[in-house]
Amino acid sequence: MATNTAKDIGVIKEDEFRRQIKKGLSGAYVFFGSEDYMKSFALKSAKDSVCPDETFAAFNEMRFDALSYTPEALADAIMPLPMMSDQKFISITGLDMNGMKAKEVDALCETLGMLSEYDYNVVIISVPAGLLDEGNIQRKKPSALLSKLSECATPVYFEPIVGSRLVAWVGKHLEHNGVHATPELCARIIERCGSSMYVLSFETEKLAYYVLWNGRDTVSEGDIEKVCVADISTEAYALSNAILDGRNDEALKAIEYLKFQRVDPIPLMGEVSGIICSLITVRSLIDKGVPTAEIARLSKLRNEYLTKRYIKSATARTPAKLKKALALCSEADMLLKGSQSMSGYAPIEKLICSL
Repeated sequence: MATNTAKDIGVIKEDEFRRQIKKGLSGAYVFFGSEDYMKSFALKSAKDSVCPDETFAAFNEMRFDALSYTPEALADAIMPLPMMSDQKFISITGLDMNGMKAKEVDALCETLGMLSEYDYNVVIISVPAGLLDEGNIQRKKPSALLSKLSECATPVYFEPIVGSRLVAWVGKHLEHNGVHATPELCARIIERCGSSMYVLSFETEKLAYYVLWNGRDTVSEGDIEKVCVADISTEAYALSNAILDGRNDEALKAIEYLKFQRVDPIPLMGEVSGIICSLITVRSLIDKGVPTAEIARLSKLRNEYLTKRYIKSATARTPAKLKKALALCSEADMLLKGSQSMSGYAPIEKLICSL
């Protein structure tokens, strides 16, 4: 959707939302932005604040996802009175707001408008990163979609946690699990594992258990190298590009680097399999004469540029070759899961050479 001229639509940030939890929530909120981990944390904190008694959760807490949500189902959840409580909590997760038609957004807003009458509800719509066009929040130029939603819900912006804030968060997460690390080592964990807070949460928990198991409470650099899995996003991205462009030599070089970094080949296999499956989908749509914009929607590719790259790559390969590659994917996956060493990369290398 288009971006509006300079406009304040009442966006608050995650820290202000936390303060509102302490004061008491009311009405509807839309979570958006790139930090999905903090959205999940805030959603749970809000739920615990509004519905602290699990005994009545079946009556006072309703959850919807992209499959179960409809405006009618939401309206049915809003109307009943809470049971042995002052408020009810309703959450909607996983909606692709960018993919919704204007009339569907209107129906959502109309349903949220019921909250003025049924004011004992707290409704939170948590939109995954990239699925709500926000416009330019810093310059107060929100998208038309976000402006529309702000008419019936408070937008809550979850900006990326980076730099010293992320280093401090890693340190606190380790302390929560019973161990300590210097800021320098916390920064080393981020350097090795990447900045995804979901990944860092898992890796720091695993690291803490390892350190405690060895009778210590202080993390060393050796612990990090031994336990934490290296981030594969950069080289996996290079690998993806090489596969799409048919540059098998460069794809194999990317794999050599990942092998050197002792990256687990199983998630890498998932990356390669995803590309092959998307290529098969795109090739099938091309053969049916489906236009580019519709291919992007049906194949769930992120944007027109990426769709055109997939179209170019799929066109350069016959359907038979892509089906053979898919069969090799299945074979490689089985071999990988039975492998206990870095030689598990051989099935992936064989697959690359077949493309």
